[in-house]
Amino acid sequence: MAETDLSLLDLPRVEPVEDPEAYLQAAVQWHFGGETGSPYWLRRAQALAFDPLTEVKTFEDLALFPNIVDELRDIDVRDLVPKGYGPNPPTPAVFESGGTTGAPKRVIVLPDWDEQIAAWNAADLLETPGLRNGGLLMVGPSDPHLFGHLERRLAAQLDSVLFAIDVDPRWVKKLVARGAADEAAAYVDHIVEQAGYALRTQHVTLIVTTPPLLQAIARHDDLVDVINEKVALIQLGGVHMDEDTRAIFREVFPDVVLRDVYSSTMVLGGVLANRYARSEDDPVIHDARSPYITFSVIDPQTGQRVPYGERGQVVMNHVSKSMFLPNNLERDTAIRVPGPDGQVGDSVSEVRPVETFGGEAVIEGVY
Repeated sequence: MAETDLSLLDLPRVEPVEDPEAYLQAAVQWHFGGETGSPYWLRRAQALAFDPLTEVKTFEDLALFPNIVDELRDIDVRDLVPKGYGPNPPTPAVFESGGTTGAPKRVIVLPDWDEQIAAWNAADLLETPGLRNGGLLMVGPSDPHLFGHLERRLAAQLDSVLFAIDVDPRWVKKLVARGAADEAAAYVDHIVEQAGYALRTQHVTLIVTTPPLLQAIARHDDLVDVINEKVALIQLGGVHMDEDTRAIFREVFPDVVLRDVYSSTMVLGGVLANRYARSEDDPVIHDARSPYITFSVIDPQTGQRVPYGERGQVVMNHVSKSMFLPNNLERDTAIRVPGPDGQVGDSVSEVRPVETFGGEAVIEGVY
């Protein structure tokens, strides 16, 4: 048996590895090897009904794993750090999910993955005129969420000043859950007021926020005028955006580039909608960041992929040197779309939340 090339896991990379299956084999050897795996996965492997080291050969085999993300609510995050990083591993940055379906789940980001996603995020935007040496207005959650961390990195890479308006998405979800609509609206008004101060007085060229918060900002005609005058690009994420809402934003902000990201804390990042349809009436398509972040769109009753063009539930995989999170059935449905040449797994379009997930009502709120 040929020796596994663990250098395939090294990041950051400008281009992904040429052989995704070889990359997967290296990742499995790393995460389940006694000298390199994390305490969590080495312990968890003992309860699996299969041997990952010998039975996981393709990305389809990741479906053998149970969905373990609920365990991330309670385990010690230090147990997620692979032993292969050595006796003095880098201190992990810890980020939490939004708490949409209960207690938050925690993931770790180590410097190699941090550098990779920062490079991707910057590359996605650097070609847009007017973003360098400008101002980035972030209206969204900061710590313990990955959202704010990524925008701080992005601002630095764009040589831009960061104006950060913090949002507590968990509090908004609690208000919505108990029917406190007036309190939720007052909190959103508070956020918009702060964003308005920055928009009116500072050189803002890029806005990163969520669709519900942009909708709230767009209810103020003076802020719409300011955005249309000086903002080059608005990037939206954190909450799903349907095609009708996208069309309205295009009408309200006709000269601003609109981009949206499909992201999840459970894959430690997101994917830009980088395939826009020929007609603005058609939905956008999100391609995976294969082989690191991959999607499957399945029938949750059978576990089988739905035909292309049909709606199913999204399964996400994260496979990197720093973390291994396979077979995560997300709280989203999407239309299954063929991926571009060389991509592992599916692309997705028209992403929507499910109504309930894990026995809990799905409340998106503002994030």
